[in-house]
Amino acid sequence: MAGTGLSTAEARARAESVARASYGRLLALLAAPTGDLQAAEDALADAFLRALTNWPVSGIPENPEAWLFTVSRNRQRDRYRSAAYRTSVPLEPDAGSSGAGPPSGTSRRTGSLVAVPSPVGSGSALPGAVHWDEVDVEAIPDRRLALLFVCAHPAIDPGVRTPLMLQVVLGVPSDRIASAFAVPAPAMAQRLVRAKRRIREARIPFVLPDTTVLKERLPAVLEAVYGAYALDWRSPSPGARRVRAGVGLGEPSGADAGAQPQTGVDARARLGAGPDTGAHSEAGAGADPPENLAAEALYLATLLTELLPNEPEVHGLAALICLSLARGTARTASAGGFVPLALQDTSLWDRDLIARGEEHLRRAHSLGRIGRFQLEAAMQSVHCARARTGRTDWQALLRLNEALVALTPTLGGIVSLASTLGEASGPDAALSFLDAANAPALEDFQPAWATRAHLLAEAGRTAEAAEAYGRALALTTDPALRGFLEQALQHLTAPGPPSADTGTGTD
Repeated sequence: MAGTGLSTAEARARAESVARASYGRLLALLAAPTGDLQAAEDALADAFLRALTNWPVSGIPENPEAWLFTVSRNRQRDRYRSAAYRTSVPLEPDAGSSGAGPPSGTSRRTGSLVAVPSPVGSGSALPGAVHWDEVDVEAIPDRRLALLFVCAHPAIDPGVRTPLMLQVVLGVPSDRIASAFAVPAPAMAQRLVRAKRRIREARIPFVLPDTTVLKERLPAVLEAVYGAYALDWRSPSPGARRVRAGVGLGEPSGADAGAQPQTGVDARARLGAGPDTGAHSEAGAGADPPENLAAEALYLATLLTELLPNEPEVHGLAALICLSLARGTARTASAGGFVPLALQDTSLWDRDLIARGEEHLRRAHSLGRIGRFQLEAAMQSVHCARARTGRTDWQALLRLNEALVALTPTLGGIVSLASTLGEASGPDAALSFLDAANAPALEDFQPAWATRAHLLAEAGRTAEAAEAYGRALALTTDPALRGFLEQALQHLTAPGPPSADTGTGTD
């Protein structure tokens, strides 16, 4: 034990730290033998509660992750051995009535039904699952990739696959997910519960499928990894420094404030507007997400490149995340204010992460199949090139952005293209493009109003720009971005020449 005399607050802080780092790994192992994610979540929640009670008295264990796994495993064993479980577990039809024998590990009962045995016994474990007793608690393995592909199984409703992965693999709270997907929190919670029940009832094995099936489920998995990275774009910059220092890909990391997703479903555009394109995104109201999501997304993306080295979009996603995170420490001023991309100190950008991203991008290009993650990564690469050249190639960005919108037309992509068009061809051309976009959902899309405000100000239409800034502020919850937009509005309405530091609020 690390020492006694801890306060409850200290114990809570340590438990929360372990939860951020280990939640998905622990849940994947606890649910693997039975497929019951809800039971595993309940057991893990109970273990965290016990930690808050025990650790202030007995001290933090030398291996907190092993302690939590052991307590959770024992709670599940107690549940499955209880009389309440044995009398409430559902009965299945007797396969013997059709001439087939009972499934391995089942026991017959009089009549036409057989009782489902306790999952404590190995006979009822899912095929290929690692049983609890086989886990080396001193070296908890990482089975989250298997859990990702479980969540992407065809038996799961496609609309809930990405939210499910975000919750069970990366521990994102359901209300946070609901906000990002513009769904009422109770509705999202119900969808997640139904999806977990479906995994249990369909007895989906918690194993990596063969290569053919992997490729079929890959798009949903990439969406979830991308979503995790995007949800963490407001994380504090110290995390990015830990990634750069090489503590580990799974360590907390700050995401680039301008690297928001351009997902294939317009509702998902509420997660963001697109990387570094002039339109800053709101990721939804509520508390900030866990601080390590971006680095966990990078870790999972890197694992996916090793699992599927010949899939270009896997490398494209890894490149996108690397190139975005490379600028994590430069997007926040020393006083905590927001720093747009154009004003960032490029000497603070992480050259090693940029090099990693460029290598993934080259590998993706060599495979000869273009995709949206590669296009977004290429846009990030153009921005990162400013560290070498001192300038931004707006025409190259415009061509990439046009290709991206043609391939994946989303709200974020439209606003991103408008912003880039403003830099390449002037504000009037960009405003005409926005007006002709014919996308009613832009009316409630914060990045659209922030971008429109900046373009109107550049065009000298001050009164209209002030109104647009007001609309953008009404849709903004992030304090740093609110401060930036308020300052831009003040510069707009104050007498004297316009400030060079105002803009759309984009990193």
